[in-house]
Order: sequence, then structure tokens, then C-alpha cells
Amino acid sequence: MPKTRAQKEQIVSELSDDFGRMKGAVFTSISGYTMPDADGLRAKGRDVGVKFMVAKKTLLTRALKNAGIEIDRGQLEGSVLTAVGLEDEISAAKIVSAFLKDREGMKILGGIMEGKLIDAAAVKTLARLPGKQELLGKLVGSINAPVSGFVNVLAGNLRGLVTVLNTVKDKKTA
Repeated sequence: MPKTRAQKEQIVSELSDDFGRMKGAVFTSISGYTMPDADGLRAKGRDVGVKFMVAKKTLLTRALKNAGIEIDRGQLEGSVLTAVGLEDEISAAKIVSAFLKDREGMKILGGIMEGKLIDAAAVKTLARLPGKQELLGKLVGSINAPVSGFVNVLAGNLRGLVTVLNTVKDKKTA
């Protein structure tokens, strides 16, 4: 059943709002995309702040134009699944790339980063980057390293003193 004008306007409005708040987006062809796939992706996306939507290219390009992003409809082939990352730049790319690893017929068409269109290779490169939590963990480890080293140096001197005192005690008792 075809969508009414009001439904189409609502889709464009929702997409425009998401594109206005997004950190990054990924466009994927959806040949072979099933409802269980959709449910699984949406569940994973909710955990990391990624929204998924399938919309006609005309509605998609209209929503992008409303958000101030110009894109040529010819760059998107076939039906398009749009993944919009609202919390960080690479979460959409990571989820989509992991999903497509064992899928035939589906492929990444491109994406948007910092308001500019990027190609499929750039999206795949983004997907290989470490996530935000992993990077924060590495940062904390790097900040903590000098302190840990200093504590180990001080503890080494104390261990040496305790070893010498134990040796002296053992000699006096023997």
C-alpha cells in the first residue's frame, strides 16, 4: 500500500531531525534484508545510539537537503538502509560492517562524516578504528602509566630494604 503524503512528510521530518543531530551515517544496499535482520540491527543500535531506517531515495535526499547536506541520488543505488550514529562517529560504521561480514548481496554504498559524503572504503576504514570506550581506556592507561612507574620504583626500594633486613635477621638467628 503506498504511503500517504502525511506519512512521507513524517519520514522526511524524522530523517531530517536525525541527520541534524548525527555524528555519522552509513548507507547500505538492502537486497536480502529480512525482518529478523532489521529487528537484530535495531536492538544492537539501541545499545550504542544508532538508528536504522529504510526510506525511498527521494525522501532520503530531501531529508539530507533539509539538514544542509547535498548528495546526488545517483550515488545511492537500489533500496537503501540508512544507519545514523547519534552518539559517536564510528558506531554506525562498526555495526553495519559487522552485520555485512556474512551477508551476500548487501554492500556499503557510502556514508556521511562531518557533513560530507564519504565512500564505502572510508566507511570500512572507520569501522576498523577502536571504539570510544576502548580509546578512553587507553587514554586512562596512558595517563596512569607514569604514576604506576613511580610507585613501582618506590616499592622496589622498599622491597630491597625488606630483603636486606630479612637476610640480617636470618643470619642473627642462625
